[in-house]
Amino acid sequence: MYITGIGTIVNVAAVLIGSILGLFCKSLINDRLREGVMASLGLAVFTIGVSGVVTNSIFTKGDALSSEYTLIMILSLAIGTLFGTLIDIEKRLDDLGMFFQKKFTKDDANSTFAQGFVSASLLFCVGSMAIVGSLNDGISHDPNILFAKSILDGIMAIVFASTLGIGTAMSCVSLIVYQGGITLCASLVAPYLTDMVIAQMGFVGNILIMAIGLNFVYKPKFKVGNMLPSVFIPVIYYVIKTIFNF
Repeated sequence: MYITGIGTIVNVAAVLIGSILGLFCKSLINDRLREGVMASLGLAVFTIGVSGVVTNSIFTKGDALSSEYTLIMILSLAIGTLFGTLIDIEKRLDDLGMFFQKKFTKDDANSTFAQGFVSASLLFCVGSMAIVGSLNDGISHDPNILFAKSILDGIMAIVFASTLGIGTAMSCVSLIVYQGGITLCASLVAPYLTDMVIAQMGFVGNILIMAIGLNFVYKPKFKVGNMLPSVFIPVIYYVIKTIFNF
């Protein structure tokens, strides 16, 4: 019998296992090594984002390459970030991370718990695999994309936990809420989820992953949490377009 949300369940298990393995490795990494690993991690995350952007927005037309969805991407980022900033999602994520930090760690001003929670939550949730995989799990009962994502997230969790600590494991809370929510609601929005809309959502999501990668290297940071609603603007736009027929 198929279990609704099995893809997310496996994904959560992979992150937990990866985080545990990473915590065992943490004691082997000193500050100098940690700085180098964080820089290389930022580069790796940025590359993943670039790859996703190219996959979802660059197409071949004849013998030439063509970029699509640029306008909807700009609108999505602008409108989504405006809404996210108004309700200050980034601060709410930080506050949640600090809440978990006080509950599960000693009072340490230098603790990276909250950073690990927020960074891992955003990375594991905003990519196209999280969106498309959760939709497939809910609509077609096909969790294979999330199974593949679980392997990648497990590996990333090892690296994150080895540098940022146990906060990485707590990102499972975000995974359950985000991916589980999409899976449960998938059947309601299925009529509006054309291949084009899904590609547009993936396009925007992977731009946010690029921003996460840059956050590991450069300051001031992109407030990626406040940009999260941007991922859902393409489907909202399509629903409005379908209702008003324009």
